[in-house]
Amino acid sequence: MAQSSELVLIEKGQNMEVEVVKIVAKAATMALGGIFPALAIGKIVSKAMEAIGRNPEAGDKLFVPMLLGAAFSEAIAIYALVVVFTL
Repeated sequence: MAQSSELVLIEKGQNMEVEVVKIVAKAATMALGGIFPALAIGKIVSKAMEAIGRNPEAGDKLFVPMLLGAAFSEAIAIYALVVVFTL
């Protein structure tokens, strides 16, 4: 009887280790998948604002590409969220 209970405890311990690794992988994916797109969006918008500050007439020409760049950067964060849900 003692051997079978020890075996069950070992199997449960290994299951816990797998779950911990999964949780850490999900956390790292969301952290990196959230930080880098946020930095990219910040840089895109700051450079666009800097360009508009230097040449105010270019505001209309820069607005749409700036929004597209921000949207594509945000899509990367959404992909990271999807990856976390599939792990």
